[in-house]
Amino acid sequence: MTLTFQDVSISLGARRLLAVDAAVAPGETLTVMGPSGSGKSTLLALVAGFLAPAFSARGRVLLDGADLSRLPPEKRGTGLLFQDALLFPHWSVGGNLLFALPTRLKGAAARRAACETMLAGIGLGGRFDEDPATLSGGEAARVALARALLAEPRALLLDEPFSRLDAPLRAEMRRLVADRLKERAIPAVLVTHDEADATAFGGRVLRIGEEAR
Repeated sequence: MTLTFQDVSISLGARRLLAVDAAVAPGETLTVMGPSGSGKSTLLALVAGFLAPAFSARGRVLLDGADLSRLPPEKRGTGLLFQDALLFPHWSVGGNLLFALPTRLKGAAARRAACETMLAGIGLGGRFDEDPATLSGGEAARVALARALLAEPRALLLDEPFSRLDAPLRAEMRRLVADRLKERAIPAVLVTHDEADATAFGGRVLRIGEEAR
């Protein structure tokens, strides 16, 4: 599964925010760097199908050869990770994960087993029935990652998902996310202002705004 940007540019009025022509191979990450307010998250919005009307875009975004502009957001197969975990507070940890599972996986026991296996794989085995409020920031971030992966995304969009974590947790989450992307051969786009993120993920770095100078 390759995520391809064919002569893509995004503008706000007469000002061009970014331009990219690149192919992100399975398991690889394109990192977009720039200062706050530079418009770097607009590339994620374009891929996901949520680009605000104030912006204009040219070019094509393809996922496994399919033009995403022809698909509604819910059919694009993209997963999202944000700065905050955004777990549903009224559901258990397991409930948050069950929400993401594809409907084709039938049976309560099989669905729970899939979630339990995922939790064990991120170091949170046995936490299925816990309240998300009991999780630390790092644990909540891992559950958010697990939820995104259980949805079986064809591409993953990362909007500064490590920025609210302290330094040791940032390093841990970088390794965890990068490893899972490679294991599952998922192409990703990472938005960040942290050089350490770009270094950890490798791959091409697109610098916009002041970062591009």
